[in-house]
Amino acid sequence: MRHLPSPNLFLSKIFNDLKSVEIDISNYFLDHICYRVETQKKYRTLKSTLEKENQLLIESEINGRNISVFKLKNPIKFEGRSIPLLELPAPKTGSHYTDGWEHIEFVIDESLDLFLEKNQNLTFDKKGFSKPINRDIRLKLGKLSVKFHEMSLEEVIQIEKSE
Repeated sequence: MRHLPSPNLFLSKIFNDLKSVEIDISNYFLDHICYRVETQKKYRTLKSTLEKENQLLIESEINGRNISVFKLKNPIKFEGRSIPLLELPAPKTGSHYTDGWEHIEFVIDESLDLFLEKNQNLTFDKKGFSKPINRDIRLKLGKLSVKFHEMSLEEVIQIEKSE
């Protein structure tokens, strides 16, 4: 990951924020991390650079922009965890993003319904709750966010490729 800034400060902040809202993530698999870029040119350059050292699992158009997912040759290590995937979305037309880490996603070991019930004191964005495959919920933590879902992104990609 020598082409990207260290995610350690970003991850430390998210983990501390999750601790402060009392979500126990100890049993959840942190399957991917997302890095945003500001321009289409940066997207194409970084995608090309990442492809040289990592496996591009998929590049697909979602909501009018490309998103690439890479299986990292050297997973990101953080607090005893190993994060195997990197999501790289192209910027959406009309939206402004600055380069940087944006969100992480956990695979939970229970249904989202039960997870929501256990964490009903928090406000989740449920926009992805009705997706037909791998529904998800998002918790905003200031400018950062964490998503929780029931299947790993790699499993979802395998399902999509087999359809």
